[in-house]
Amino acid sequence: MAPPDALQIRDLHKRFDRPAVAGLDMRVMAGEFYALLGPNGAGKTTSLKMVAGLLKPDRGSIAVFGHDALADPAAAKRITAWVPDEPMVYDRLTPLEYLEFVAGLWDVDAHLAARRAGELLEWLRLAPHANERCEGLSRGMRQKVALAGALVHEPQLIILDEPLTGLDAASARLVKSVLKERVARGATVIMTTHILEVAERMAERIGVIAAGRLVAEGTLAELRRLAGNGDGTLEEVFLDIVAEGEPTASPLAGASAA
Repeated sequence: MAPPDALQIRDLHKRFDRPAVAGLDMRVMAGEFYALLGPNGAGKTTSLKMVAGLLKPDRGSIAVFGHDALADPAAAKRITAWVPDEPMVYDRLTPLEYLEFVAGLWDVDAHLAARRAGELLEWLRLAPHANERCEGLSRGMRQKVALAGALVHEPQLIILDEPLTGLDAASARLVKSVLKERVARGATVIMTTHILEVAERMAERIGVIAAGRLVAEGTLAELRRLAGNGDGTLEEVFLDIVAEGEPTASPLAGASAA
């Protein structure tokens, strides 16, 4: 029997003052790096927040590795990590304390948690700051601490919303390396980004969302065929695809909040 998909979304809906997600269907296979792209306000962050259990959908279904995320949210959350675009860490804790605290929330054995925390801090080049309070760290370092906290319980599904925001070139390269390594070890990564060159280089498949619906999905080659642009960059293909939907500004103008 084939393993379950990492993520399966069916007919997902969420409305605020207007529809934010309107019948989203999406499937992400286990072990792949998937980029979710869309213009500002397309519903990317709202959709992924529902997957992470931070928002409740109005209707629809979400399955994470076969676990019904709405009927059994604890089972889905246990194997999922969520990394928002704004780093969320406890200012009064040091990076080491924060990682050990997060690991404790997931019932990770204390000795194992300490080993993983040390490895992650070393890997992300945070070891020299391991015992400094997070409140004194730069935004980029806090973002790396947040990423380490998301990885400390070894999640199977890693969801990142604009993970490279605020990182310098060296830190961004390091984070990309960490994510590639996690995929190589069998984890599944879903990432939103407005840096389309990153999606073009890293993602195995790409989904394009507009007006709360998935309007295109596939490899870059498949998206090029869909857009009728056989040798276009991902930016050119993306703009061709969304041009048929709602009006949009270039995603390179800034990170999307939704």
